[in-house]
Amino acid sequence: MRVSSPVLVGRGDELDLIKGRLAATRDRRGDAVFVVGEAGIGKTRLVGECARHAADAGMVVLRGRGSAVGPAVPFRAVTEALLSLLRAADVPLDDSDLAPYRPALARLVPDWRGHATPGTGESVIVLAEAVLRLLAIIGRDRGCLMILDDLHDADAETLAVVEYLADNLADQPAVLLVTLQPGAHAAGDVSRAAVVRRAATAVTLRPLDEEQVRALAAACLGIDAGDLPGPVSDRLTRDADGIPFVVEELLGDLLDRRVLVRDGGGWRLTAAPGNEVPSNVLHGVAQRAAGLAAATQEVLHLAAVLGRQFPVEAVRAVLGLDESTLFGHLRAGVDAQLLVPDPAMPDWYAFRHSLIADALLAVLPSAERASLARRAADAVSAAHPGLPDDWCQFVAGLRLAAGDAHAAALLLAEAGRRALAAGATASAVTLLERSYELVPDGTRADDRARVLESFLQALAEAGQADRAFTVAARATWASVATLSAEPHVALHARLAWLAVVTGRWAEGAMSVKTARAVLGASPEPGLVARIDVVEAHLILNAGLGLDRAADAERLARHAVTSAAEAGLPEVACQALQLLAMIARRRGFDEADAHLSRMLALAERHDLRMWQINALFRLGVNESMRMDEQARLDQARQAARQTGAIMLGYSIDVVFAMRAVMHADFEEARALADRCASATARLRNVDDQQFAVLTAAAAAAHQARRQEMESLLAEFTRLGGARTQQAPLVSGFCQATCALLEEDRQRAMDELDQAWAWEEENPPVFYLTGRHGLRPLLLALASATSSAEGAPGSRDAGLAEYTAGAANAAADLRWNRQFLHLTHAVLLGRDGHHDAAATAVAEAMETAAPYHMARHLGLRLVAEAALADGWGDPVTWLHTAEEYFHQVDVPAVAAACRALLRKAGVTVAQRRTGHDRIPAELRKQGVTVREYQVLQLLTDRHSNHDIALRLHLSTRTVEKHVASLLARTGRPNRVDLAAYATELSERER
Repeated sequence: MRVSSPVLVGRGDELDLIKGRLAATRDRRGDAVFVVGEAGIGKTRLVGECARHAADAGMVVLRGRGSAVGPAVPFRAVTEALLSLLRAADVPLDDSDLAPYRPALARLVPDWRGHATPGTGESVIVLAEAVLRLLAIIGRDRGCLMILDDLHDADAETLAVVEYLADNLADQPAVLLVTLQPGAHAAGDVSRAAVVRRAATAVTLRPLDEEQVRALAAACLGIDAGDLPGPVSDRLTRDADGIPFVVEELLGDLLDRRVLVRDGGGWRLTAAPGNEVPSNVLHGVAQRAAGLAAATQEVLHLAAVLGRQFPVEAVRAVLGLDESTLFGHLRAGVDAQLLVPDPAMPDWYAFRHSLIADALLAVLPSAERASLARRAADAVSAAHPGLPDDWCQFVAGLRLAAGDAHAAALLLAEAGRRALAAGATASAVTLLERSYELVPDGTRADDRARVLESFLQALAEAGQADRAFTVAARATWASVATLSAEPHVALHARLAWLAVVTGRWAEGAMSVKTARAVLGASPEPGLVARIDVVEAHLILNAGLGLDRAADAERLARHAVTSAAEAGLPEVACQALQLLAMIARRRGFDEADAHLSRMLALAERHDLRMWQINALFRLGVNESMRMDEQARLDQARQAARQTGAIMLGYSIDVVFAMRAVMHADFEEARALADRCASATARLRNVDDQQFAVLTAAAAAAHQARRQEMESLLAEFTRLGGARTQQAPLVSGFCQATCALLEEDRQRAMDELDQAWAWEEENPPVFYLTGRHGLRPLLLALASATSSAEGAPGSRDAGLAEYTAGAANAAADLRWNRQFLHLTHAVLLGRDGHHDAAATAVAEAMETAAPYHMARHLGLRLVAEAALADGWGDPVTWLHTAEEYFHQVDVPAVAAACRALLRKAGVTVAQRRTGHDRIPAELRKQGVTVREYQVLQLLTDRHSNHDIALRLHLSTRTVEKHVASLLARTGRPNRVDLAAYATELSERER
């Protein structure tokens, strides 16, 4: 007889708490709830009741369970939950908020791969963000409940998703409900940490008290608690320890043995229940299974070997049963309360409790267990050639149970490599570490070396480089005497690459030296390519050899050739990317040729990520050289279609930098802030640094020093000062801001600092002023010095211009505008007035997209033109003065007016209104435009109304209001308006 309570007993408080969380989703107040309790305590029953309540309320319900085949099946619980959603509801994959994340979701749900190319190797956090957005969309109008059961068995990637969701559900219409057992496991660490930082709620289920045990037993029997036979009540309260599962099992045992029988509307005992209490309920489960037909027992025993959850097709393949017969046996197991259909996975069943599977395994002799595991492994391998998806781990477990550790190790290694390719680095480490432990040494050292090489790669990508070197150092068995060439070279190539990315140059050089010694006289091209690419990077970064760039380039070229011979397109792409970086120093045409070849190779071999990388790099070059963005648009679209979220933000930051150069500062700041926020959540530090630096550049190019300094401090806090972006701080931000403050010496000092940094480090960015702005300032300084009779000054300016114009960086449009102006200054100084004016015209044509830089250039060159008597400096100064007055950069506007007066031009005083700003506001740094906004606040105008009156954008007004709040220390807009009214009354 099936024994199960029709009602939930003893969990009223917990149920009410979760119901409250579900109700709050209507107000977009989500939460994560961790339900913790030992096996059999009733976690599943509680969340099942919550699921029914949510469904009755019209909420969307998803449900998945931790992996049943070990802790290293990436995203198993999340995948099951999404599959349950797919079966129950239409998923709005075309929603614009979800569109960029569809490829990430397609990694988990095969049915969604028709809508997008599955994401390749994206961050786990990108996938977590995709799940968060999906929950927000499907719960938008009615709320959503996502249940993940048994996460004490979950993989690290699933736990990363859970942690991310817990941290970001507060303003979403969704609840995450997680069940797990107590204990020292990663899931427990995640739950405890989330509760401590108030990102989640913990619900701990305690054993039932005696009254609740009696109520549960009575509910199972359909009677009042007072009608429960006394001896039965005593037995259950004494022996079940308050565990609902044990209560039901002990009660079921009494019914099966007919010790407790129905008597009319009640129950009576036919014998004493007995006082002996088994150490667990396994014996009772075994007895129940023994009462089934022999063929059904065989099915159950095989199922227990397969795991707590098991696929029907594996049982069918091993036992050779037809579908009707097999499902008859499974129904018998369900009727005996041993099995349940798996609600999350079609065509899978599960044991009602893990203790049931343990009980069935306990009665099987070890030889029989091994035989069943071997037969199951063979059958699944035959049914699924190549063991795709989770079958690889599944069969690995069976091979291990069958006693074939070597075969299990190789399968685990393959599963680990797949997990690594999918971006599941933590699971990859777990799988490959286990594989490495299982592979024997001796005659199979080559296999072990291949596993070790993959294990080292996984450790490196998981951020455990130090551990990787420790593991490698302990591999004393790996030597020329034990290994053949291919695994030996691959192992040392991996170690050399680890040395490159961690700055261990000497260790990297030693690994390369060892690998080259192993290669021998006639090495395989593929092995040569792997070593050449790594050594090229090592040389370029470590400065080994007399001419590191030349040596690195030679090796990279050889790697391209060898990789082509060996059929290794990814290695060839890696080498071509390095060649393009080196070639930029000679010219961007050559760099683009390498990138175009890389693009063609990636397209031919369907290497999607390398395609987008090539498009992106080509787009950056195109943008910087010609201010075109067609390739960047193409790369951005491809990244979105592929779900390459990280690369997509890298591209967006480039668009933000373009906006800075175009003086579209509102767009630049909005895009940079969005990228900084997103990359911080995604833990993409490189792009976060560049986004913050771009925001600082936007402030610098508006002469907002305080804002710039604050952002640069954030850039430093993020570690940016130790990166290749560092010279941009001095050359692109600080120097420009100083010029807009009319502090020429400070600007020159900052440019000198950027120049000195690049002398010690191979330049990567070419906007640091070295090849444009610095030559112009030197030329202006040398012109002044020459006029004053200083010896040698003319040669200094000319030499700097000549060096700048000869450099490949002069091909960049941003640099060319300043070099044209530099040429004009030098020509004018030498008396070539017409040529100088022509050079200015060329500069203005080149600078057309760069509005701020164009007018700054006019202000600077006009000074030299006035001194040397050429060109049209008066018109240039009028143009520059008007621009800088309009954009509220008073220092440059004032300098332009001073130069006009020096030229004998009568200049009307600008009535800027600065003198009308109250003294206390001037001390706080309030600008004229901000004061105009503040005055309009006295009449309670909206931002939109203010924008119309002042001919500004609404977003600009919003920024002015935010700045006023910050400068005046007012807590809100109402208080700020009251303050404005008070100031107005004082003025009267």
